[in-house]
Amino acid sequence: MSHYFPRRIAGLTIIQTMAILAVLGLVLFFALSLLKREPAPVATFNTLQGEQLSTSALRGKVVLVNFWATSCGSCIAEMPQMVGTFNKYRERGFELVAVAMSYDPPQYVQNYAETRQLPFTVALDANGSNAKAFGDVQLTPTAFLIDKEGNIIKRFVGIPDEAGLHKLIEKALAA
Repeated sequence: MSHYFPRRIAGLTIIQTMAILAVLGLVLFFALSLLKREPAPVATFNTLQGEQLSTSALRGKVVLVNFWATSCGSCIAEMPQMVGTFNKYRERGFELVAVAMSYDPPQYVQNYAETRQLPFTVALDANGSNAKAFGDVQLTPTAFLIDKEGNIIKRFVGIPDEAGLHKLIEKALAA
């Protein structure tokens, strides 16, 4: 090698220095990608009470949008957890919107919500527009945790781990 291109930089070989720079670049890339949040889609939910609730109206709250169906065994199994989570955090600015899939008969949804005395907002996605807006949701349960600024924190497919969900909610509420 010529004297213009030293083999060692601060005691490291050129290859070691390049490897360190590559690792630092990857760390920076992943750190920045974690900071970038995906905004929640613009959607309007039609509640069982005949009201409309938009995602923009939920700004300032931490929100869990949960797509479910009365014919989904996992959805029914997770409902007591959803009720408990809502009751635990509702006073601190947490909202839960349970969105029934388009194939779910409205009378089944109404009956389930009334007999179980669901304390949170239950909406009907009669034409599937909400499921499409949230990335064409097909599997239930699928839930989206949204921060106070309207950004998606996490997408859950299946029943969320309760402790992990609560940790994320608490962090979002504290922000």
